Amino acid sequence: MKVIFMGTPDFSVPVLEALATHHDVICVYTQPPRPAGRGNKLVSSPVQQAAERLNIPVRTPVSLRKGNATQEFQDLQADVAIVCAYGLILPQGVLDAPKMGCINVHASLLPRWRGAAPIQRAIEAGDTQSGVTIMQMDAGLDTGDMLLKGVVPIDENTTAQVLHDALSKQGAELIIKVLENMPEPIKQPETGITYAEKIQKTEALIDWSLPAQQIKNKIMAFNPYPAAYFMLNGERIKVFNAQVEEIEINAAAGEVLDNTLLIACGNNTALRLTQLQREGKKRMSASDLLKGFELKKGSTI
Repeated sequence: MKVIFMGTPDFSVPVLEALATHHDVICVYTQPPRPAGRGNKLVSSPVQQAAERLNIPVRTPVSLRKGNATQEFQDLQADVAIVCAYGLILPQGVLDAPKMGCINVHASLLPRWRGAAPIQRAIEAGDTQSGVTIMQMDAGLDTGDMLLKGVVPIDENTTAQVLHDALSKQGAELIIKVLENMPEPIKQPETGITYAEKIQKTEALIDWSLPAQQIKNKIMAFNPYPAAYFMLNGERIKVFNAQVEEIEINAAAGEVLDNTLLIACGNNTALRLTQLQREGKKRMSASDLLKGFELKKGSTI
């Protein structure tokens, strides 16, 4: 099959690699190089780097609506376009150009978590499962007919990175199955629709008045980025893991309950912080962090 691939981040790379193994990927569309690092040097997207390694032509338009971008896409005369976390809205002329249209690899069990951050929002909400939906694209936001789904469980140890990697692998497997034997499209249910809003850095500050389980979910959802945090002596302390403690307490939210970072949370719940990171340091255990701070039982963070 003549395939156009459209994607940008690390998540999309296994999908591209699988397609390149089984089909003729004639062109890759990805976001343009962006400034990164201390020197603000232009860095190509992970998908562009993978495409160049695979000797596949790459295009990096800022928009598909301007100039000749749509016509150039149509001129490729592809059988299908596979879209996976591309980052640009596709105009109707692009959606209609390939013979089989555009097919999306989306990291959620649609219609739950349409939108930008389905992996993080699923963990933050306390969902017990996520997955990948392969879907025929239309003009809406993740509203197209579904072709195939796969499920991945979420447990108390699932971070956003762990789920990201599992869903990326699953997406690569499912898209090959779809192209081998195109399933009958199924319309998305009208019930159960939720939207995964883009993650804002301001969300990462821990609110100790929330119940411990809710804080724990956010910590796991924001691991590794943007990383949940609290302020201590003017320093930002990131939290990458924690455990809910099933004990009865009667303390103000944010109060330190022992000398090993058990913290009082809302609704008389408690959360033990187990993996943290000081500014400019590597991740460390609570005991290692406490070697640099006077943080005794009864104090407040």
